[in-house]
Amino acid sequence: MADGNIAILGKRLPLADGLASVLHLLRNPALQADRDALLFSAKSFAAAMLAYYIALRIGLPRPYWAVLTVYIVSQTSAGASLSRGVYRLAGTIIGAVATVAIVPAFVSHPLVCSVVLAGWIGLCLFFSLLDRTPRAYAFVLAGYTASLIGFPGVADPGAIFDTASLRVQEISIGILCAVLVHRFVLPKHMTGQFLGKLHATLLDARKLSSHALKGAPKPAIRRDRYRLSADLLMLQGLGTHLPYDPAPTTPSDRKLQHIHDRLARLLPLATEVEERVHALDKAGALSDGEVEVLLRDAADWIALTDMAERDQQALPLIERARAIGTRLADQKASIRELLAANLAGHLAELVGLLHDCHCLSRAIATWGRNRPEVPLNWSGEARGYVYHRDPWMAGRTALGAVVGIVIGCAFWIWSAWPDGGLAVSLLGVACALFGNVDAPAPNVVKYIGGSVYGVAISLAYSFVILPRVTDFGVLVAVLAPAFLLGGSLQARPATTYKALGITLTIPILAGLGSHYGADFAEALNSVVALFAALLFAVVSMSMFQTVRPGTAINRLRYLNRTDVARRARGRGPDEAGWTSLMIDRTALLLPKLETSRHSTDEVLAETIRHLRLGHVAGQLFSLSQSVGGKIGCDLHSLLSTIATRGDAPVEQINALITSVTGSTFPERERLLSMLIDLRFALSSAETPNAEEAA
Repeated sequence: MADGNIAILGKRLPLADGLASVLHLLRNPALQADRDALLFSAKSFAAAMLAYYIALRIGLPRPYWAVLTVYIVSQTSAGASLSRGVYRLAGTIIGAVATVAIVPAFVSHPLVCSVVLAGWIGLCLFFSLLDRTPRAYAFVLAGYTASLIGFPGVADPGAIFDTASLRVQEISIGILCAVLVHRFVLPKHMTGQFLGKLHATLLDARKLSSHALKGAPKPAIRRDRYRLSADLLMLQGLGTHLPYDPAPTTPSDRKLQHIHDRLARLLPLATEVEERVHALDKAGALSDGEVEVLLRDAADWIALTDMAERDQQALPLIERARAIGTRLADQKASIRELLAANLAGHLAELVGLLHDCHCLSRAIATWGRNRPEVPLNWSGEARGYVYHRDPWMAGRTALGAVVGIVIGCAFWIWSAWPDGGLAVSLLGVACALFGNVDAPAPNVVKYIGGSVYGVAISLAYSFVILPRVTDFGVLVAVLAPAFLLGGSLQARPATTYKALGITLTIPILAGLGSHYGADFAEALNSVVALFAALLFAVVSMSMFQTVRPGTAINRLRYLNRTDVARRARGRGPDEAGWTSLMIDRTALLLPKLETSRHSTDEVLAETIRHLRLGHVAGQLFSLSQSVGGKIGCDLHSLLSTIATRGDAPVEQINALITSVTGSTFPERERLLSMLIDLRFALSSAETPNAEEAA
């Protein structure tokens, strides 16, 4: 080391180069994922053993429920673990109370009792599918808990209150230990992940805007739009856990809502700009004009990396674009000048949105009390992310779960199977826990695969290893290999369900109770009940709870058309809410299209078209309330046509544009811009050129 060199694999490298190589290796994403998974696994195992020890010390009869709870609650970030724990506790208490109310009331009629319990599970699943936020986990657990306590309790209703009370205590201990360990032992903050994703999303937004201004090929624009839609859904998923994050300061909800609204509006706006650029360029109206210079200056502004310079140039650029738009849209303007004015107005909005996003992102990332006040260029109340909710589809899935559970109960009661109560309770758990996706059966199959390993490991522990264990320290040591492996797999999305089959099976089948008392016949019966329930769940879910991708896609397309008609009638959400709702539907369509026969580009282009059409139809309706005379009548007729047909004849729009162009009422320029937007939004096959747009 005296010469400042180090040897790596027989080669002599300078010390600085060697350290750089090590740092580069440590930053490798795959190694980072492995490190995070191992840390998560170690913390989860420590929390599980702490929960198990506490449950043993206070004399709870089934302490393995505390261990199970730790692995169900634990998430890779501290904030997500706390929110999941809070909602699990709430759901467990609600489920336990419901079970205590249901089982004694129908104790004389086991089949009726089973149907009511199945109905409760279906109702909880229905509300969880409608909610689509982390709160949905409380509904899942309310049904999950009722299934675990209720069905086995049908045979012994007198002990149902004690069973429910003990289960709540055991689960509460598991939640407490999981939350404390993940929150205070090397916590992984959600806020840092959110800020990193926000930075990447802003880069994607700038890329989309730049491509739109430069008239990039349509495939590139489409990819940019899809990426930004997925970014917004992921940001929302991270943002919902921020209030529970142990970071010193977390972003305010209002700023998050503001930045989401602007990024959401940017998606259709980029398409508006792209189409105007193509139309004007095709007509030769961009050459050597002030709009071409404006486009070039806007593109240069987006490419700036210096924040101070970007802030300094933003407001003058916005004012200049607005001034150009106002000057071009006079009474004697040609169609090309009207399109250029429309483009200038959209450019002013685009620059304002991006500038707001950068200011808001800096305010969000600034800690402490001295956060900068953000001057916003886009007016309107902050709405934030709006989730698509479909009661009809949620009810269909929930009813399918009820039917499957009732069939299982009927077989159990008819056959008088001694372990049927356990099997049906596991069936109910599977329906509640896995039923929040369109195709739950493949996830259950993954869980079954993990359960095969879990059963083999459990039997080895129960009848070979644990009989030789005499104290708690040795027990922890012998359990560590299996749980550390399972926890590491659980932290990786690709193997999460398989890992749960291991970590949730071992505590029960291995006999992690208050004392050792393994019984081979009992264990074998439990294994049979487990796999019978899971295999029946696969069949039941495939028949009654699976929504085929094509069905889900067609349902979303139908709702888009219906909601456009509602917007034309002045109903539905406000402008920001409509845009956010359609962005959520776009994000929902992306994974479904990958497994369907539908054309991805065609369906998503139609969705963006409906987003734009609904946006301008709602604006036209609001404006129509203050426009009278012949123009007002023609505008109402146009909106009525859109509400009835979902579109409008080009001739009708062109005639209205001609009438408005020669008028002098105060909202003339705004109405002209909206009508041009409508004309472009209705052009589904090909973007109209400057001569065809009116």
